[in-house]
Amino acid sequence: MEVKEYLQNAEDSMQLAVEYLDDTLSHIRAGKASTRLLDGIRVNYYGSQAPISNVANVSVPDARTIAITPWEKSMFKEIEKAIINSDLGVMPENNGEVIRLSIPPLTEERRKQLVKQSKSEAENAKVSVRNARREAIDGLKKEIKQGLSEDTEKDAENDVQKLHDKYMKKIDTIFAEKEKEILTV
Repeated sequence: MEVKEYLQNAEDSMQLAVEYLDDTLSHIRAGKASTRLLDGIRVNYYGSQAPISNVANVSVPDARTIAITPWEKSMFKEIEKAIINSDLGVMPENNGEVIRLSIPPLTEERRKQLVKQSKSEAENAKVSVRNARREAIDGLKKEIKQGLSEDTEKDAENDVQKLHDKYMKKIDTIFAEKEKEILTV
């Protein structure tokens, strides 16, 4: 493999780690209503498991409410059951037309738990970035045996380190934003 391939593979892995962190943190409730809170919840739709957004219109009329308008009346019970059984921790209110989810404000203790959970997710992403760096450097060291010059290998190692630092900074920024969002009352 060429040096560029090792760098590209490392960068791809690091980018995936950052994207996964961003997606994971978007599902952590920060006291504000968001349609992404429902992304992981599946409902039984004619024998298969489908996301709520595939069987209903999901909207956020205000900062504390999610409105779900099922396309079929038969889906009301299924959607309510899926929300109750999820780890969202919100009871749905059904008026026959729309299912409303009122997102309660977070307690100080719950905010601290969510920050801790977010920090753990950020740490997992950092581990993934470090692993990508290690794999790239190990691969480059093996290339020396295949005839790659040591100077080229050292330069490539420095490039991998720069990528590592760049993605670590991104992870720290994403976590800081989420922490601020969670702690903002």
